[in-house]
Amino acid sequence: MKLTIALSKGRIFEETLPLLAAAGILPAEDPEASRKLIIGTNHPGVRLVIVRASDVPTYVQYGAADLGIAGRDVLIEHGGAGLYQPLDLNIAKCNMMVAVQNGFDYEAAVRRGARLKIATKYPQIAREHFARKGVHVDIIKLYGSMELAPLVGLADAIVDLVSTGGTLRANNLIAVEHIVDISSRLVVNQAALKLKHDVIQPVLDAFAGAVPA
Repeated sequence: MKLTIALSKGRIFEETLPLLAAAGILPAEDPEASRKLIIGTNHPGVRLVIVRASDVPTYVQYGAADLGIAGRDVLIEHGGAGLYQPLDLNIAKCNMMVAVQNGFDYEAAVRRGARLKIATKYPQIAREHFARKGVHVDIIKLYGSMELAPLVGLADAIVDLVSTGGTLRANNLIAVEHIVDISSRLVVNQAALKLKHDVIQPVLDAFAGAVPA
């Protein structure tokens, strides 16, 4: 019985390798060095499909992959429909933050009820956060370089992932509010979990035993 695992390149892939190894799964190639989108493993019945991080839940939801690994940010934006999320893998950890240009008085703007322009690639997370605070916002969806938006007057603030904060500092921005801790989760197609239980459950057990503290 075949098993397909959806992964994205970069940090998530690198930090997933020890978990795959714990399950006895070794990729045949490094996706960073290969143009292939489907990568074999040391098991003839197990393959990895390399997709954009934001597409992992969709591939799993519709059964094109049985398992996948996606950040909590991506899962919140996706909505998680049709997905079983058995494990927080404790990898690719960072924080979803509100950040503004150094010198912008965010607290004062919130207090006086100003309508804020928020640039983000995470509109669902941003909308829910400001709704909980009772702050009126206009959401501007961007796909990259969030840090530029406040610098050129496109937005008052950004909502984005922050790891070390180095990019914010380099662009004269500061984080002013924490929204949610982000880490990567294992997601499983619910139908596959039933139909391929004997194949999937050992992988889940191995991942659970290898999750970093």
